Amino acid sequence: MLASEFGTGQVFWSLLYFYLFFIWIWLLIKIFADIFRSPDLGGWSKALWSLFVIVLPFLGVFVYLIARGRKMQEHELDEAHAREEAFRGYVRNEVNAASATSDTDQLSKLASLRADGVIDEAEFQRMKAKVIPA
Repeated sequence: MLASEFGTGQVFWSLLYFYLFFIWIWLLIKIFADIFRSPDLGGWSKALWSLFVIVLPFLGVFVYLIARGRKMQEHELDEAHAREEAFRGYVRNEVNAASATSDTDQLSKLASLRADGVIDEAEFQRMKAKVIPA
């Protein structure tokens, strides 16, 4: 009974309204995040922008996008560069720590092989030179 009243056009409009509502919520979250993360806005400016977006939502959002859209993009790029640099620093530190432990592990394995008589002194020195380049 409900399916006969709910036609294809109604499904399309319902999905369109859902997607527009979802986009609207996402846009509000992005704008409020930018307002409160902006280092170039003072406390009163943040309060006024927030009030403007809350009281007049459509006009406030569109005016904010027109007035500060470029700043929003700059803030996103700055955050992306900071995240990228933090990631690179973390990887650099982890790789250095991993290579230091792997060098010592390899040297201890080589020493144990030499002590067991599996390799001789000349081969130990050659493999040690590979592990620790001079």
